Amino acid sequence: MPAAAPQPAKIGPSAADILRLPVERTVVLGSLLALATLLLYAPVVHHPFVNYDDDRYVIKNSHVTAGLSWEGVKWAFTSYEESNWHPLTWLSHMLDCELFKLDPAGHHSSNLLLHGLNVVALFWLLQQATGYPWRSFMVAALFALHPINVESVAWVAERKNLLSMLFFLLSLGSYRWYVLRPNWRRYATLACLFALAAMAKPQVITLPFVLLLWDYWPFERLAVANAASVEGHPSRRRLSWLVREKVPLCVISVISGVLTVKAEMTGDAVGSLARYAFSVRAENAVVSYVRYLGKAFWPSHLAVLYPYPLTPFPVPQVIGALLLLFGISFFVVRENDRRYLLVGWLWFLGTLVPMIGIVQVGAQAMADRYAYLPFVGCFLLVTWGVADGAQQLKIPSGLVMAGSFAVLLALAVVTHRQIGYWGDNLKLWSHALEVTSGNFAAEDGVGGWWLEQGRLEDAIPHYRAAAAMHPSDPISNFNLGFYAQQHGDFEAAVQQYSKVLRLTKDPRLNAEAHLNLGFIYNHLGDLDHARENFQAAAQLLPRKVLAWIGLGIVSQKSGDFNLALESYTQALAIQRSDVGYLLLAVVLDRRGQHDQAESARQSAKALSEDFRAARQTADHLLAQ
Repeated sequence: MPAAAPQPAKIGPSAADILRLPVERTVVLGSLLALATLLLYAPVVHHPFVNYDDDRYVIKNSHVTAGLSWEGVKWAFTSYEESNWHPLTWLSHMLDCELFKLDPAGHHSSNLLLHGLNVVALFWLLQQATGYPWRSFMVAALFALHPINVESVAWVAERKNLLSMLFFLLSLGSYRWYVLRPNWRRYATLACLFALAAMAKPQVITLPFVLLLWDYWPFERLAVANAASVEGHPSRRRLSWLVREKVPLCVISVISGVLTVKAEMTGDAVGSLARYAFSVRAENAVVSYVRYLGKAFWPSHLAVLYPYPLTPFPVPQVIGALLLLFGISFFVVRENDRRYLLVGWLWFLGTLVPMIGIVQVGAQAMADRYAYLPFVGCFLLVTWGVADGAQQLKIPSGLVMAGSFAVLLALAVVTHRQIGYWGDNLKLWSHALEVTSGNFAAEDGVGGWWLEQGRLEDAIPHYRAAAAMHPSDPISNFNLGFYAQQHGDFEAAVQQYSKVLRLTKDPRLNAEAHLNLGFIYNHLGDLDHARENFQAAAQLLPRKVLAWIGLGIVSQKSGDFNLALESYTQALAIQRSDVGYLLLAVVLDRRGQHDQAESARQSAKALSEDFRAARQTADHLLAQ
């Protein structure tokens, strides 16, 4: 018989062989997820900052732009700025400023990296907890590619969402570690990671509830039948025991919740009952749950802000939403042999509670960023449900994989398009106007873009539209006041700024209103009112240089050279400028301190790029 042809030597394992090995498979699948996430979101690196909170969180926040320092750390842990207590988030932004200054590419890159880490962490966590690598991969892929998460990644100010999610997932991972061999050291690690998550964003306060869900599935620590179900299963516990186990974590949740409410109260972020009646907020919560579900399965008409309805929801819509929620709940409870259904559903419902609007924060009815954590429950429920259904119906695995790939590809296409809207502020807000109605905040956003271009006349129609939609909107009212001030209609400007002070407790907006009122009263020669407003602005924002400059000017005019000297000195301590030193020199000359005055003028010359223009500005300020 002829000799058989020699077979080529096999060089290493094939791709299929690698994917059968647990460790190698995890590395390969995790790498695929990371690569897909980074490639899809790569355009955000070239995006600018958004003209919506990015200035407050980074660009114009002097504490953040100063970079990391002990003073900055102290401020981060003691500040309620922007109606939040999230020191870890502030430190993260400070680190970015330390590394990248105000280059938006660096800040966006940090967001992208965090999202990639969250995707890989979610995959690893689910695989370790359930033992299902491909299902875990699909859940993580849906999380990575779903367009509703674009807002959390493409918006620098939402760093808190990404950071809190990372520590939330690490907390879940450490809980599995603790469950395998319970001891106080492992529990302390869990508690520390949870505390870090809460210090990034308080949305994670539902973690103890999620851990109870995991006790039910996939860990199956919960004895669900009777006392006999505990026998022979030493890891199983009664519900009361598992609840007591979570008490220390609940304490962290309560502390985070109290600090959050206190922070939001200081900035007037929490909507009052007068503004949003409880019945209206409850109706919005019910309808929003269903709207979130709709966007999970059909992610269209995504917007940077969905306005809170100015009129009540139709009763049939509220009833229909309630019936749908109860219907799904009844179904998942009845299917108790598939525990993942109840866990995924309650994960979605429960983790949305802090953001669903019962305690209304801001003017939005709902927000894409609020779905970042809750949608994991939906992805888990759907992925496991489809996989089990396919097995029962004996659908070929190749067909299931092809369908899954088609879904992920479709999501990636929509996500790519959604990312594009965030690359331009005008496009972002114009898109929001297209896909929503009554969106006064989007009108403000478009107006803000025109202001940034120095085109006030083009911005004003949008602010007028916003004020017409929502007369209590402080931003549009402020800018209408600014327009009147620029056109010399000081009476109208004073009325608008005074209205802003009645409408909001936002320290930044109020400080700007007081500052502009100060300059108006100074121009009109009413030095007492000018001084009061400059002092109010400086009290609200102690690092507002113009407030101290204004206070110095009116004090100098009224002959209070000591207060003028203190005010200019304070302004220069915050930011050295040629105009500031020239104003200081005038006061020093008036006090007979001519040598110090000459030294101040020399400092002004050393700083100035156009000394003549600086002198004209100083003279103009004093002559008003």
